[in-house]
Amino acid sequence: MTIRNLEYALKPGSVALIGASRNANSVGGVIARNLVSGSFSGKIMFVNPKADTIQSFPCYPDIASLPEVPDLSIICTPASTVPPIVKQLGLRGSKAAVVISAGFAEHGEEGKQLQQDLLNAAKPHLFRLIGPNCVGLLIPGIGLNASFAQCNALPGKTAFLSQSGAVLTSIMDWANSREIGFSHLISLGGMADVDVGDLLDYLARDEATDSILLYIEHVTNPRKFMSAARAASRLKPVVVIKPGRHEESALAATSHTGALAGSDLVYDAAFHRAGILRVPTLEKLFDAAETLSRGTHIVGERLAILTNGGGIGVLATDRLLDQQGQLAKLSQHTIQSLSTVLPATWSHANPVDIIGDASSERYHSAFELLLSDPQVDAVLVINCPTAMVDNVGAAKVISSLSTKTKKPVFTSWLGSDGAAKARETFVRHRIPTFDTPGEAVDAFSQIVTHNRNQRHLKEVPERSIQFSPEAANRAKEIVRSARNNDHEWLSEYEAKQVLRCFDIPIVETEQVSNVDEAVQSAQRIGFPIALKILSPQITHKTDVGGVALNIQNQGHLIQTANAMLTRVAKANPEAEIEGFTVQPMAHRPRAHELIVGMTNDRTFGPVIVFGQGGTAVEVVRDQAVALPPLNTVLANELINRTRISKLLAGYRDRPPADLDAVTNTLLAVAHLVQEIPEIEELDINPLWADADGVLALDARIRIGNNGSSERLSISPYPANLVQSIKDRSGNQYELRPVKPEDVAPLRTFVDACDSQDLRLRFFSPMIHLPDHLAIRLTQIDYDREMAFVAFSDRQQSHLVGFVHLVMDPDRTTGEYSIMVRSDKKGHGLGYQLMLSLIAFARAQHLHTITGEVMAENTRMLKMCRELGFELHELEDDPSLVSVQKTLK
Repeated sequence: MTIRNLEYALKPGSVALIGASRNANSVGGVIARNLVSGSFSGKIMFVNPKADTIQSFPCYPDIASLPEVPDLSIICTPASTVPPIVKQLGLRGSKAAVVISAGFAEHGEEGKQLQQDLLNAAKPHLFRLIGPNCVGLLIPGIGLNASFAQCNALPGKTAFLSQSGAVLTSIMDWANSREIGFSHLISLGGMADVDVGDLLDYLARDEATDSILLYIEHVTNPRKFMSAARAASRLKPVVVIKPGRHEESALAATSHTGALAGSDLVYDAAFHRAGILRVPTLEKLFDAAETLSRGTHIVGERLAILTNGGGIGVLATDRLLDQQGQLAKLSQHTIQSLSTVLPATWSHANPVDIIGDASSERYHSAFELLLSDPQVDAVLVINCPTAMVDNVGAAKVISSLSTKTKKPVFTSWLGSDGAAKARETFVRHRIPTFDTPGEAVDAFSQIVTHNRNQRHLKEVPERSIQFSPEAANRAKEIVRSARNNDHEWLSEYEAKQVLRCFDIPIVETEQVSNVDEAVQSAQRIGFPIALKILSPQITHKTDVGGVALNIQNQGHLIQTANAMLTRVAKANPEAEIEGFTVQPMAHRPRAHELIVGMTNDRTFGPVIVFGQGGTAVEVVRDQAVALPPLNTVLANELINRTRISKLLAGYRDRPPADLDAVTNTLLAVAHLVQEIPEIEELDINPLWADADGVLALDARIRIGNNGSSERLSISPYPANLVQSIKDRSGNQYELRPVKPEDVAPLRTFVDACDSQDLRLRFFSPMIHLPDHLAIRLTQIDYDREMAFVAFSDRQQSHLVGFVHLVMDPDRTTGEYSIMVRSDKKGHGLGYQLMLSLIAFARAQHLHTITGEVMAENTRMLKMCRELGFELHELEDDPSLVSVQKTLK
């Protein structure tokens, strides 16, 4: 389940507190007090068999006695009593509860069983559970405080989800002091049922929420989380703080939540891929709350700094540039205008130092000019306390002008008591204000970074790579054979053959059983050669003396091979020696040594690793990771996150490496991992890269028995859905799921359609497909959407049909849209596209397909009737017809 029945928890019309108490200091007493102290207009009911009234409200002895079925129940009774309580609520027709009680999965095996009993009690009734072991939830917009937090929260447009009750109550206390409000404050606790992904799905569609803050310690369902996070971050800013960046703190988080946390580096990669901004500290999360709650939106990246203290302005500039920020270059007109209103000693550049004795009028004049400069996207205003400056007067001037501009403004009035009233002025005018300029710069940089991430994720790949299905099948056979022989590791020879199947260049390698065969192999290959030990038990051959390079002749080879056998047997006497691998000595002296690989993260599954390779790879530690699947944009971005990327670009007399070849290798490994789910670990180290391309010198592949394509956290491209279809006239079309690279053919397709067809499809006049819509239609989440594109040619350059299905997060209903190129209408192509879409929806076990059609679109309505759709006119808009098909 995802968002099903969550509206009962997050928009309740009535609330019952099970375990309400007269004891003001108990959890049940505090929650009762919080419930009645708010402005919640719905019915509040208390359950306690030992009390007649609590907080002047009637109290009922049991659930059966409640006068009505509560939308939401708050349960704070002993853990052992919670499963039967949930069962009783479900039988009465209730649909949601917040379980405050502790003592579940975080308390060992007995607690885990109790948590399963809780889920078993809820499941038959589609009953949703928030918690257990949580503080509760607050929805300030409806006056609901169903928590044991120490205070109420102000209403606002920012939601905060937290796996830590302490963090949630801390940010509440801080926010109240800054008059920062929230749409929702939800303590997630143990996430037995409702988790981060569910709430992201709900809040992404919630009109009362403009931004989302997260404190999470672990992710329970990575594919659901990634889909929900990607969808939410496209609609509104999502900022996360996750503890456990170091092993010791990760262990603390594990013991706290009762869950295993994944590698922090992989969490970083997951957040980045989802378009979520990660912040490192609670202070930075507060900064984000300050900025987002004020509705601050930044379009560009150029910051102007206005200050009455030169040194402070320089420090703010350093902070900005440390974060790869951009200091605005003032226009000549602005500089000249500033010179007419400022003392001659002003800085004549950005940062704009208006000198320590700056009056309110001077602030006004300078600030107004900076806001009018087209080369300035945002302004940071700083005030340093001096005896000559009216802090509050300057704050009022800045506040007044800030309310008249669309450009974002950040403020920092330094000092303590003297600056307090000025800060109150900014808070009243909803202007972000910070104790230090560094905090203000950080807040600005957070939004800039978020915007960059979003732009990057929407970049269109320039090309894609096709891999031969036949070659992939050969690679699968190699893996299958090794599994049948109970091998955990492929031999080097087998691993390289797998790489070759995916077009990764390898050093030609021969596998031999003994020294004599090694001599024969070397004679075929030609000296000099490299010799490596061959053993299923030895993966790091260098560590046991199992690698010899630059062997020049037969005598040298025989001597080296025998010495290697002796050396390896001594170093690892248990290892089974199967022979040697022989390969020519590759000579590319200007090549860089890289590592490309894959490993299985215990939370997010397969991750792709790239960085500087060689024997010192663990010492150098120059690696970056990314979640598969990859495209060229994502692969290039992965490369650029490493230090060695700067060397690959070329320097001095060393030419640039063939980056396309490196990118192709990353794409091949990502595709390999998708095609062969039995692969648990893969290393290509070293992968040589120079101007002539790449070359894999060594490879290791570990395999398992229970691989599944579902292990990927992001649903890969569904190549199995590629097919051919024919229209009534016998014309054949290539039909396949859409790809991000289809932006150009989709634009051409829309340009070829007449204006009337475009209006009927998009419900408004359109001449060209906007960039953002083209990207949205081609960069889809295959786990929740499907779009089929039909091409009239085998080269797939002439797109003639497009059909799209968007499934709800519960995967019960999907909304379709369809369009056929104007000159292809009337031949049944649209009908065939719909049949393909309906077949897909059935395979996904959807219950219903819906859509909206303009009433004048008689051709589409006729097709819907023929396909078994029910048609209903919309009462609120007679120009539209609702169509719906129930799938059996």
